[in-house]
Amino acid sequence: MRLNETTVILGQKVVLVPYRHEHVLTYHGWMKSQELQELTASEPLSLEEEYEMQKKWQIDQDKLTFIVLFNANTRDDSSQLVPEILDWPLDSAPLPSFADCQMIGDVNIFLKGTPQHLRTASSDEDQESFEAEAEIMIAEPEYRRKGCAIEALRLLLEYTTREHQFTNTLSAPSTESSDPLPVRPETLVIRVSESNEPSIRLFGKLGFQVTKRVEVFQEIEMRWRRPASPN
Repeated sequence: MRLNETTVILGQKVVLVPYRHEHVLTYHGWMKSQELQELTASEPLSLEEEYEMQKKWQIDQDKLTFIVLFNANTRDDSSQLVPEILDWPLDSAPLPSFADCQMIGDVNIFLKGTPQHLRTASSDEDQESFEAEAEIMIAEPEYRRKGCAIEALRLLLEYTTREHQFTNTLSAPSTESSDPLPVRPETLVIRVSESNEPSIRLFGKLGFQVTKRVEVFQEIEMRWRRPASPN
């Protein structure tokens, strides 16, 4: 997505960076894994196709993609997540703050339909037709179950919604009125295999609730629900 092509989100355990040409070779290597193909419901692509896909995703207005890096300067403590948004100009070297960080996965939002703030008076789309589908993949096994996935999602979801529901601290830059973001958090949805218990628990911690089971695909749909206000 053009909107995030120079955006870096620096967290405590992870750094989110835009998906660029230099990431494709590693990503292509990951997607040769049958396990990851099954978990992501993906078909393997040739390296040339992978490079073409990266270029397409960089400009598509309905796909928000970040590569997840492990923050080499992370602290193993319980201090509050205090993320920061940085600018990484195109065709420039990696910023010093994440030059040595290892690439460990990716996190995405796929937009379906037209966000409410971009609809015209003549639009025949109903309010429920728009959704923002989230996905996360930690491809490097040694970085799973270390809190990287949930932090990456918190950063992504707050960047996407501009609401302090997920980190309480991230202040994303304002966007143009023609941009597809921000989206209402109530439009967030995920779809995972019903056997993928780790992902179901992960999204449950972030406020997603099971809303549908699709038996034919053995798939579960979960949608974000705003916590009830205390009486």
